[in-house]
Amino acid sequence: MGALSTNEVRSNPARGRSELHLVALSGVPMVREGDDLCELILAAISHSGEQLCNGDILVLAQKIVSKARARSVDLRTITPSARAHELAEIVEKDARLIELVLRESTEVLRVRKDVIIVAHRLGFVMANAGIDFSNVDGDANACHALLLPEDPDAECTQIRHELMQKTGIDIGIVMNDSHGRAWRNGTVGVAIGTSGVQALADMRGKPDLFGRAFRVTQVGIADEIAAAASLLMGQSDEGLPVVLIRGLQTGDGRAADLIRPQEIDLFR
Repeated sequence: MGALSTNEVRSNPARGRSELHLVALSGVPMVREGDDLCELILAAISHSGEQLCNGDILVLAQKIVSKARARSVDLRTITPSARAHELAEIVEKDARLIELVLRESTEVLRVRKDVIIVAHRLGFVMANAGIDFSNVDGDANACHALLLPEDPDAECTQIRHELMQKTGIDIGIVMNDSHGRAWRNGTVGVAIGTSGVQALADMRGKPDLFGRAFRVTQVGIADEIAAAASLLMGQSDEGLPVVLIRGLQTGDGRAADLIRPQEIDLFR
C-alpha cells in the first residue's frame, strides 16, 4: 500500500482528539469494461488486510467507474462538426476530441490555446468536459477517450447498495475526479458523485467559537473527502483508485448539491 497508505488528521488538541484514518487499498487490477466493481472492491479490501465497518466511506476514482461502465470512445468513430474544427484551431487539439467535448457540454465558456472550459451537461464547469486519455489503456498510440459516467450520483448509489447487499454493512461512497479551480493553479480532487455522504454542510446560523452565528458559510464536505483521498490515489502510475476512510461522521446528500446555480455564479 506504500508509505502514504495511511494517514491521520487530528483536530485542535485543546478541544479533544479527533482522528481520521485513510487507507489506499492495494490489489485493484486494471479495470476493464463490464468488470464487477463491487467484487473488485471487496477483493481489494481483503488483499489490504482491512474490513468494512458501518460508517466507512469508500472513495472511488472516476476512471474505474467510467471504464467499467463502457464510457470509452474510439476517436476514429467521431466525425467533427464545423464548430469543432473552428474551436480545434484555437485550442490546437484534435477536432474529434473537441467534438466529444461539445457533445458532453451545454455551453462553451472559455477558449484559448490548450484550454477549453465548458459547462458539462452534469452541471460541472471544467476543462475538456472531463474527457481524458491518461490511464485509459496500455496502447500509447490508441485513440480512445474516457468520458465521465452518465450519472455519477446514481452510480455511487448503485455501488453502495450492492456493497450493502453483499456485506450487510452501511457505508458511504464518493466518486472523485481532478478539477482545476478559478483563480488558483493546480488540480485537486473533487466529488462528482456521492451516496450516503453529506456533500454540502450548511453552517449558517450555527455559532462559532465566540458565539457569533455564521451568516454565509457552507462547507463542501464531499470535496474535502475527495481531495484527501486524492493524496493517496496519486495522479499517474500509482494504481490506487480506491481509498477507505474511517472515522468521519456525515449525513447524506448528492454531489449535485455542490454545484452553484448559474444565477449566483460570479465566475462566469
